[in-house]
Amino acid sequence: MAALVLAVAGCDGADTATTEPATGVPDVISVTSDVLVDGGSIPRRFTCDGAGESPPLAWSGVPPEAGALALVVDDPDAPGGTFVHWTAWGIPTTASQIPPNVPTDNLQQGKNSFGKTGYGAPCPPKGDAPHRYVFTLYALSNTLPLGEGASPSDVSSAIADIAIAKGVLTGKYGR
Repeated sequence: MAALVLAVAGCDGADTATTEPATGVPDVISVTSDVLVDGGSIPRRFTCDGAGESPPLAWSGVPPEAGALALVVDDPDAPGGTFVHWTAWGIPTTASQIPPNVPTDNLQQGKNSFGKTGYGAPCPPKGDAPHRYVFTLYALSNTLPLGEGASPSDVSSAIADIAIAKGVLTGKYGR
């Protein structure tokens, strides 16, 4: 099974995304988690105040014409604009889930807004109202033509060009 990458943060970052990678893409994929209810709180284990692990995700409803999947996790409530916590791509369409604390082998991951490759746990500034962390799984017509460590803006642009469907799961976290 392919692993996914997620970059999670809530602080100022070097590369932020200002818009959703693919607007107008049908929201037909169902994204769920054993540890997160849509709109609910992200358990501490999956934040900077816990182990900082990526949460388990599962999905269904990927269109049969999809050629690959990609994951973007971002915080639209970050003080400096949308903060990208994780990007991962090259996920086979036969995959239907990723485990917690996903391994990084067999997975292409981009840099998050922290400037590091991989998942960055939710970590909003203390005193802020809880931030939303949006886990968006995209069905793509083809694989992304990007190398490991691609910037959030490069990943966003590449997804926008070939996204055919998406699904969203949102969690909240405050400190």
